[in-house]
Amino acid sequence: MFSVDNSAIRRLIKQGGNFDDNRAECLRLAQQLVHGHGELIRQHHRDGASGSETVQKITLLMDTLVTDLTAYALMDVTTPQPYAIIAVGGYGRCEMNPRSDVDLMFYVKNSSSDFARQLSQRVLYLLWDLGLDVGHSVRNDTQCHSAAAEDLTVCTALLDARFICGDKQLFTQFDQQVLPAIMRNNSRTFIRDKLVEHQQRRKKYGSSVYILEPNIKEGEGGLRDIHTMLWISMVKYKARSLGAMIIKGVLTEPEREEINSSLDYLWRIRNELHYLSSRKNDQLHFEQQEQIATFLGYKDNEDALAVEQFMRDYYAAAARVEHLTSVLTARAADREKMERGFAGYMRRRTIDDGFYALRGELFFGDDNLLTEQPEMMMKAFWLMQRHQLKLAIRTKMLIRENLHRINDAMRRNRQVAKTFLEILGYKRGVYDTLFQMHHLLFLNHYIPEFKRIYCQVQHDAYHIYTVDTHTLFAVQEIDKLWQGEYRDKKELLTRLADEVEKPELLILAVLLHDIGKGEGHNHSEKGAAMVPTIARRLRLGKEDSQRLEFLVRHHLQMAHISQRRDLNDPHLIAWCAQLMESSENLKMLYLLTFADIKAVGPDVWSEWKGFLLQELYEKTYMVMEKGNFRTEQYSAKIRNRKRKVMEILMDDYDKKVIRECLNNFSTRYFMTYKAVQIARHVQMVLARNGNPMTMRVEHKPDLSFTEVTISTLDVPGLFCIITGVMAANGVNILGAQIYTQKSGVALDILQVGCDGLIYDDERKWKNIEADLNSCLSGETIVADLVSKRGDSSILDQGTQALQIPPEVSIDNEVSAEHTVIDITAKDKVGLLYQLADCLKRIGLYIGVAKITTKADMAGDTFYVQDIFGHKVTQADKLEELRATLLDELSE
Repeated sequence: MFSVDNSAIRRLIKQGGNFDDNRAECLRLAQQLVHGHGELIRQHHRDGASGSETVQKITLLMDTLVTDLTAYALMDVTTPQPYAIIAVGGYGRCEMNPRSDVDLMFYVKNSSSDFARQLSQRVLYLLWDLGLDVGHSVRNDTQCHSAAAEDLTVCTALLDARFICGDKQLFTQFDQQVLPAIMRNNSRTFIRDKLVEHQQRRKKYGSSVYILEPNIKEGEGGLRDIHTMLWISMVKYKARSLGAMIIKGVLTEPEREEINSSLDYLWRIRNELHYLSSRKNDQLHFEQQEQIATFLGYKDNEDALAVEQFMRDYYAAAARVEHLTSVLTARAADREKMERGFAGYMRRRTIDDGFYALRGELFFGDDNLLTEQPEMMMKAFWLMQRHQLKLAIRTKMLIRENLHRINDAMRRNRQVAKTFLEILGYKRGVYDTLFQMHHLLFLNHYIPEFKRIYCQVQHDAYHIYTVDTHTLFAVQEIDKLWQGEYRDKKELLTRLADEVEKPELLILAVLLHDIGKGEGHNHSEKGAAMVPTIARRLRLGKEDSQRLEFLVRHHLQMAHISQRRDLNDPHLIAWCAQLMESSENLKMLYLLTFADIKAVGPDVWSEWKGFLLQELYEKTYMVMEKGNFRTEQYSAKIRNRKRKVMEILMDDYDKKVIRECLNNFSTRYFMTYKAVQIARHVQMVLARNGNPMTMRVEHKPDLSFTEVTISTLDVPGLFCIITGVMAANGVNILGAQIYTQKSGVALDILQVGCDGLIYDDERKWKNIEADLNSCLSGETIVADLVSKRGDSSILDQGTQALQIPPEVSIDNEVSAEHTVIDITAKDKVGLLYQLADCLKRIGLYIGVAKITTKADMAGDTFYVQDIFGHKVTQADKLEELRATLLDELSE
């Protein structure tokens, strides 16, 4: 049995004397009390004490401390007046975690008296000197009424009032007269304002249970959801405890048990989080997630890391909290109030056999309907979508209570499958309907494979949500296309979404694209292997089943190719066209890829990625529609472009000069750019004369990037110089294409931008041009430039939340002319320069660079050749190349 030994402070009080004379000794003894018993409580916690036990012990320690300090504060007061020190807020609920605030109210008859001032100041300063965070107020009964009426926070705090010490009779007067009046006088306003506050809190802390680093107190499914439900219920039913709510019939015993077990679970995690944190913190950051997982006994296994197992359990618990509190809050807030009598019945609207609508909500006509006909659950979702209704709380509860009736017979039922596919293909309210299916766990039971990704965590900074929530958000992106929300900025995607032959198949592909993640690595293949079984249950035809399997298997391909491969390589585009097999496959995969990227997190999609993805779609579609280009078609296209360039430039330059410049460009260059672009490049090459370089900057705000074209004489490490200057000036490179004429003139074309913003500061570009000229002329060494500017955080090292080792892979198959190096590493400004410099030292020339980022990870791809213009093919050279790059990144 835990007890607090406060005998030393009690002896000091008995000695008597003046408050100020023994103040230092009192603080010393109080500090010993807090530290000594605090360490005991921490040890009990670490030894396996429940969350409830720990918060109760901390509360008891604080009660003892406040009581003793109050007695000490009054030891030399000769004419004390009636007072009661009352704990409010979390302290009043006996929910003290290691770093919780100590919220006190000094309740007196005359709050402006010298006694009230002396008492409150003495106690508060003692607590503050002990380093405690104390919230306080000094009030009488009238001030309690007025403060509660004016301030929702005060009214809320008073609901949790609890006596600590002082005049018990005075507290009884507060408890029996003041508090009931506050609850009665403010009930309607309180419930309304509390619901508004609840919605605002969700917007601030994340409107999803499954956010990457959840706030265990304020986030959805956290402690505050339970508190809000209890406060509203207390005011609504005038019940001060869960037991009183059971007596009044507004809460069931199983619901009370679930509330208590949820509180205990969340408290245990929060206790450990507070012990780990150096300051007040309720957010489960990556590092602390790993530490808490270890504390709770989770261990890595073949399927998942310990931290992923822990967070999966946490999200499942938070989802249960969110569901339970939503039901009870809605019940207390009158959302479920059933209209009785003839007048109420007349307002009902029968919408189908076994269903009626009332006040915009869908109800089962008979609570026992699902017992005999569990398939009517699917019908409920269909009616909800078609009639734009919400599911009534009672309807949700009945679905939850009957999930066990979903068996293989129902899953293979032809009519149920038909209804489900109609929901998916309706093009209105698809996301809302699937969200409810997921929220009520219906989706997990109807598609058991989906259950494998329920609350599944991917412990990295890239994936913001759990796998199942990401999947639903991807569905929402397709829904937005159908509703025309992207019509202005994403015209092609919007048109293609409308043109899809079988919209239900597209949504099904989105719904299933990540189901393989429940099976570990290589999730695309594992997910595709599950598709035939699901397709048979849903009565899909052979062609639809094969298309669905194709989409799940290849759902990562278009993102990877567009972001990491040279889209100007005709062999790559031809291969991609062959992979797609049909334009409908290509169209649906494009839409799926867009939705997948967009749903990962708010900052993952960028217009640059969208530009690349659309370029890949359009080039692949053109090859599929017109067939691959033959050599003679290449020649004809190049001749035609040269002729158009001549026509554009002939008034400004001699034909012979233009022709000579054009003849120095490669076939690949001509197949990449249109005549107007080529003419601009020729102008830059011819305008350089004896200068180190010419540079052209073109802003493309609609695509969220700036294109920089540089013409200069080719020198070893040219790309390294360019990337170094960009890094020194804080410019983020998105992509680069490098062309070297036979004459030795280089044309480097870069796309730059950051987080959807373009660099449109002309002073920045003048500085960059000056730095490039200085480095190219030999006046400045680029490494010194980078090093000098690196001190002002140009070379940002990023966060240290997750340490992921760098990876290097080398491919000699994807390109006919280049060795392709894929590098994944911790992102930082200047990384591209570092890698380009390393490749220069190895003796490799870069032809194309592709750069992409995923949160704090960079994915850089380089198309390289040796000094003779050949691929690197020798096995020992390839291994040496890989090892050198890894060493560079490790430094």
